[in-house]
Amino acid sequence: MTRRVLGVLVSTLIAATFLTPTAHAVEWVPKVPPLSTPWTSQASPTNALPEYPRPQLVRTEWQNLNGVWEFAGAPNLSNPPIGRPLAEGVLVPYPIESALSGIKRHEDNMFYRRTFTVPSTWNGRKVRLNFGAVTWETRVWVNGRQVGTHTGGFDAFSFDITPALQAGANEIVVGVSSPVDGSRYPIGKQRRNPSGIFYTAASGIWQTVWLEPVRAANITRLDTTPNVGAGALDLVVQGTSGQSVTAEVLSGGQVVGRQTGTTGNLLRVPVPNARLWSPDDPFLYDLRVTLAGGDVVTGYFGMRSLGKAMVGGVMRPLLNGKFVFQNGTLDQGYWPDGIYTAPTDEALRFDLERQKALGFNMVRKHIKVEPARWFYHADRLGLMVWQDMPSVDSVDEAPNSHANYESELRRMIDQLKGITSIVQWVPFNEGWGEYEAGRIVNLIRWIDNTRLINHNSGSNCCVSDPDPGNGDIIDDHAYQITTANRLPDATRVAMLGEFGGLGRRVVGHEYQPGAGFAYGALYPDEQSLTKRYEEIVKQVARLIHTRGLSAAVYTEPYDVENEVNGFYTYDRRVLKMTEARVRDINQKVLAVAKGIAVGPDDLASLRVTTTGYTDRYLRHQDSLARTDVISTDLGRLDATFHVRPGLADAACYSFESRNFPGQFLRHSNGRIRTDVNNGTIAADATFCAREGSGGTALESYNLRGQFVRHYNESVYLARSGGPNPWDTPNSFAADTTWAIGVALWHSGADLPVDQARSFRVTTPGFTDRYLRHRESLARTDVVTSTSDGLLKGDSTFVIRRGLADPTCYSLESRNLPGNFLRHADFRVRLGTNDNTDLFRRDATFCAQPGTGGVRLESVNELGTNIRHYLEEVWVASNGGAHTYDNPASYNQDVSWAVSSPWAP
Repeated sequence: MTRRVLGVLVSTLIAATFLTPTAHAVEWVPKVPPLSTPWTSQASPTNALPEYPRPQLVRTEWQNLNGVWEFAGAPNLSNPPIGRPLAEGVLVPYPIESALSGIKRHEDNMFYRRTFTVPSTWNGRKVRLNFGAVTWETRVWVNGRQVGTHTGGFDAFSFDITPALQAGANEIVVGVSSPVDGSRYPIGKQRRNPSGIFYTAASGIWQTVWLEPVRAANITRLDTTPNVGAGALDLVVQGTSGQSVTAEVLSGGQVVGRQTGTTGNLLRVPVPNARLWSPDDPFLYDLRVTLAGGDVVTGYFGMRSLGKAMVGGVMRPLLNGKFVFQNGTLDQGYWPDGIYTAPTDEALRFDLERQKALGFNMVRKHIKVEPARWFYHADRLGLMVWQDMPSVDSVDEAPNSHANYESELRRMIDQLKGITSIVQWVPFNEGWGEYEAGRIVNLIRWIDNTRLINHNSGSNCCVSDPDPGNGDIIDDHAYQITTANRLPDATRVAMLGEFGGLGRRVVGHEYQPGAGFAYGALYPDEQSLTKRYEEIVKQVARLIHTRGLSAAVYTEPYDVENEVNGFYTYDRRVLKMTEARVRDINQKVLAVAKGIAVGPDDLASLRVTTTGYTDRYLRHQDSLARTDVISTDLGRLDATFHVRPGLADAACYSFESRNFPGQFLRHSNGRIRTDVNNGTIAADATFCAREGSGGTALESYNLRGQFVRHYNESVYLARSGGPNPWDTPNSFAADTTWAIGVALWHSGADLPVDQARSFRVTTPGFTDRYLRHRESLARTDVVTSTSDGLLKGDSTFVIRRGLADPTCYSLESRNLPGNFLRHADFRVRLGTNDNTDLFRRDATFCAQPGTGGVRLESVNELGTNIRHYLEEVWVASNGGAHTYDNPASYNQDVSWAVSSPWAP
């Protein structure tokens, strides 16, 4: 009680002795950033983020307080500098560790100070002081009177400062405590001592500060929920309770819907014939809300629906009732000049515009919450957003953080649930700070039940807790995707929350020259990096219909400090890959998911998507096509086809039998069968890919409107509602939709199993050399009939079924039984089979047609084949990061002539 009375007396004394704010001109001196962006020089005291900061709740009158404030570090916040000038100048709203702030150091505790004058036109109204975000504890004094406190680093807050105002100049003092580390509250990837995947802290004020006049009865938030089914916007106007309110929806300046009600209650505002928001058409409606007392605000929203459902026998996320594959990036939102704060709004918009230009339709905002204008740009550009909750700095659970974590989680969702582009909430990442994930999922669902919830992105990884099972997502992190993703289940969608991490340093654009690292090999140039990106994204495409994958997040759009995984360098000045090629492969992924493209492989199998029959595949038997559950080698071969450009139209497709070369699927008298291409079947054997119900519908090239359909185990060319029994419209869409994915038989060329063979080089000038092992390493040497027995034995291998895949092959040494060729660190070598999964995969190669021979394709190093290079033998990619990936003569070097064994 004594302390409380003393505190009141001290506050009263401060207020009583405060007279007129002391004017003190401080100088802002920008520091030199590690790298400058194209917008660094545009940030200045007169141009520090001048845009209105809150696009979903706009008032026409406001005063921006961004600019130069006085600044000082402090031992604590108990002695605010009321009426006392501070020595340094800081440019608000850039965090103090940033070069743009002019401070460029960390302080655990700090004070900001400035003066302002309230416009006379605001007389008679309340004045609110608004903060976009401040890290972490904030205390605010106006004219010596404490007007409010706040904790939290990512949510907006405001105070009514009217009682503290005086005529003329007014003083604001903002005290901030930001110790950063300590596992007490969410900070994301900020660290006092940054290294590796953790970055420089962003303390203090880091979003816009502004004043606005409001009426006594006023609006504080617009909670918008599109209700596509009802053809309406569900709106709750938050603000002064019990006030009459009118809401109007506008399109092109014209009112298209109006509803009245009261604050705090649901208003269903009609939106007739709604134009739905999507990445392809990101249409936004305007919103105008008026209180009877005169307060008027404007905002916006998009009409769209979210959900999940079985589509083609697979649990998929839905946008506007349809499966849309979510192809995105891991966007961390760091800047070399402003750290957490983009130097300009143009820069903030650029980050999203460039990702859309690269062919992405989604962004995962990684353990950071951006300013409201970032979400406005995402809404306007048509980028779906996964919103992460920033984690505490602890790797494992930090019990003393729970209350802060949940408080900030609630506020984040409450403030962002009206954002059109957000399609998913992600409370935890890789188990960092994870606790009671099942309860947290239920908490989020209680706050917002309109979006999918990903309980822990990367729940297959790191320090993740056991899966509670009540979220909507099964999310894997697999950077090189050498193994398949976990399958979706009856209630949850399968997603790849992080993959890629391909790196390239660019001299002159490095945060610390020479210190850049990636999540794999560093690639030397644009060509090799782009080639690797294409290969790894092809694997994403393979998983869509083979493993039910519904989303993938590439790490990452921009380098972050020493992490050089970006498409762009950290300064946003250099695009490190070829834009057209990146966009093309990304668009191919979306097309494959939509069903209008087939690929990316030459070999494919066609799976039934009709519920109850999704374990059946299209295969040929005695020349007729049918569907079967496949369990034998013959069945796998019969159900595998070479995907060829259409015989009658290269824009469509023809399907050549894997085990009967030269025979193609074609229609004849309504039945699908295989026939030899004798020059007369081209039109009958050509099918065009159309969007199906969760896969691909194959429309006949020469009988438009008719589709390949399974019916009572047989396969026909069918027209919905036609005269034949197989034309029945019942389940027509599902029966004509095929999941075209990875082939059941992975090898496109045959090798003789359990027979000895030798493998001869086919590269011109080296055709007298053979693959052999010597001192455990694979190499090539000249072998002739006069060579000694050891060399002949080393050059002979017994072909076995693949240790990891029986449709591929493993090569066992002829003279060292039990030893197989395998790769380790890309070098091919001989090793004893230890029966581990890694060895089996390293020792398994799929045979594919080569240039004058066969290619031996690795099953777990994407896009690589066994190659001879300067007598050594590697698994190499065409134009990759290493010297042995040299594209010169690659096709010849990876082709081997399978010949009689030197040692039978």
